Amino acid sequence: MSQHAFILVDLQNDYFPNGRWPLAGINEATANARSALQQARQRGDLVIHVRHEFLQENPPFFSPNTEGAQIHESLQPLANETVVLKHYPNAFRETALKAVLDEHNIQAVTIVGAMSHMCIDATARAAADFEYQTTVIADACATRDLEFNGHTVAAADVHAAYMSALAFGYAQVINTQQFLADEAA
Repeated sequence: MSQHAFILVDLQNDYFPNGRWPLAGINEATANARSALQQARQRGDLVIHVRHEFLQENPPFFSPNTEGAQIHESLQPLANETVVLKHYPNAFRETALKAVLDEHNIQAVTIVGAMSHMCIDATARAAADFEYQTTVIADACATRDLEFNGHTVAAADVHAAYMSALAFGYAQVINTQQFLADEAA
């Protein structure tokens, strides 16, 4: 079996156009994630789906036991694929993710999903800290506009800033075509 894991983070209904917290470019990112997922499955990579539910009262999105907190229909897990439930941006925090990776002797992880500036960033940095060879597929991730000190930062700029920071010291940041072209990614 491959020593590579393909991790899909928070590609859940609330991030899509009819959800409670839609992201810019989510449909395109999901299409890319789906293409990469198909390749990962064909290669025999360990596939792990991570989904978020907030623990707080009246969360803005991903409320427990709601349709919005479910994994999007286009990326449904297969029966043999692990689903990890998380409550924090870092998918390793207080979850079984690291134990699952270690149980399968995983050396390298590829991460896709949402949001670029939160859960993708936190999970990729943690993966690198745990010394997994970490790859992020940038065009298979999405985010949204942010505001800071009364200034709106466009989603594309947020995404670019976080991908460039990850590429600087935590992960190899590639696009879907690069992932698909690399048979051993």
